[in-house]
Amino acid sequence: MLNKVVIVGGGTAGWMTASYLKAAFGDRVDVTLVESGRVGTIGVGEATFSDIRHFFQFLGLKEKDWMPACNATYKLAVRFENWREKGHYFYHPFEQMRSVNGFPLADWWLQDGPSDRFDKDCFVMASVIDAGLSPRRLDGTLLDQPFDEAAEEMQGLTMSEHQGKTQFPYAYHFEASLLARYLTTYSVERGVRHIIDDVQDVSLDERGWIASVRTAEHGDLTGDVFVDCTGFKGLLLNKALAEPFVSYQDTLPNDSAVALQVPMDMEKRGIRPCTTATAQDAGWIWTIPLMGRVGTGYVYARDYIEPDEAERTLREFVGPAAADVEANHIRMRIGRSRRSWVNNCVAVGLASGFVEPLESTGIFFIHHAIEQLVRYFPGPGWDAAHRDQYNDSVAHVMDGVREFLVLHYVGAKRSDTQYWRDTKTRTVPDGLAGRIEQWTTQLPNSETIFPYYHGLPPYSYMCIMLGTGGLELKPSPALALTDPTAAQREFAAIREKTREVMGTLPTAYDYFSRMR
Repeated sequence: MLNKVVIVGGGTAGWMTASYLKAAFGDRVDVTLVESGRVGTIGVGEATFSDIRHFFQFLGLKEKDWMPACNATYKLAVRFENWREKGHYFYHPFEQMRSVNGFPLADWWLQDGPSDRFDKDCFVMASVIDAGLSPRRLDGTLLDQPFDEAAEEMQGLTMSEHQGKTQFPYAYHFEASLLARYLTTYSVERGVRHIIDDVQDVSLDERGWIASVRTAEHGDLTGDVFVDCTGFKGLLLNKALAEPFVSYQDTLPNDSAVALQVPMDMEKRGIRPCTTATAQDAGWIWTIPLMGRVGTGYVYARDYIEPDEAERTLREFVGPAAADVEANHIRMRIGRSRRSWVNNCVAVGLASGFVEPLESTGIFFIHHAIEQLVRYFPGPGWDAAHRDQYNDSVAHVMDGVREFLVLHYVGAKRSDTQYWRDTKTRTVPDGLAGRIEQWTTQLPNSETIFPYYHGLPPYSYMCIMLGTGGLELKPSPALALTDPTAAQREFAAIREKTREVMGTLPTAYDYFSRMR
């Protein structure tokens, strides 16, 4: 039986993997995690998909258990500012879009929307976010009970099995280093062996499989399965096993970031419960509100701007609060390893692959990978079909997200700098150009988006195309022959629901102050 796992590297990826394996297999699997005491967590304020709540449920953790310890807040959407033009913004919320008579509400909005704001007409959450409110009342009840009921029904399902079901209306922001620390305690209490040491070498056997990793003070660590959580350097998968890396740089040129952790009086500032992506001359700036500080960073392409200028732009964007804050410059490896599971080595996190965090996919990739690792965990025969299925699943998720991110740039109406002009002529992934042409005459559906699970449902594509404004979209011709009364009632119901919840919800800051 294969039951000895060695995880090389800590951080979010390492400790999410360790805790999940223990929750799944208990004492039947021996887990060792070795991490350097000199390498910190890259994360500077992480944002997530709403599926991440199932990770915490799987570990048996409630929000009140882990959120205060990680300075966590709610994320109801991504807010995109200046992608269409300066001064314009729109939301891509987690709240799933309603349908009327078989057509998504976005179709009805294109036909005859109540206003020029698709997000406020089609979703309750857009107004909730604008007002800085929590989706939960002070007594902990969610603004809409069916969300909670659906969430209970979906417990135990994997992320891909959730697809197409009721979308939970929020995700989380948290401090990555604090989550890693929290999961360290969780894992060690459940039997994970934690070694703080530097890995100096990786030994391969006669088959080319990993036999052990050599550490400076603890000697050789042997195992059956080795999990590479060593970040962009890919110490096991890319270096020791020489697995090639497939770059996405031709379609997603942003290859660098500069980040700041900015202390702020969040009671005075208020918490807008969303991640904000603000378009800049050569990329975009993220803003992630946490309890006590804001995580922010400029994601950019070095072909268009130098690091010093990017840092200066970010500091000016933040204002005086950033004056004495140390900047963290990051070179990003955009793409994925050709295979994330090779021989007895499985890469999770940055060693597996990464795209710019425009839609907060980093933690999503980790969560998906460890779910698949448990699903396809090897037996004594090392059935190659398990590795192949794992690799296909991981590759499909990353390739699908790549397509979705490229759509943001192709669809952006903005063209005031060379960076934004080039987004209209740059190469797009195979198949995407044809899909975009199809979507301009018929909005995306489950049969016309990227054909494999990648975490993004059709309504997400609709939000980006409606919001960025650079593509000419048309409603389905059938709507001209369909009675609009039911759609008008649905728009009115959203307005009424919005008025109802706005009077009962606390501010996000007040909710988390109460939780703490």
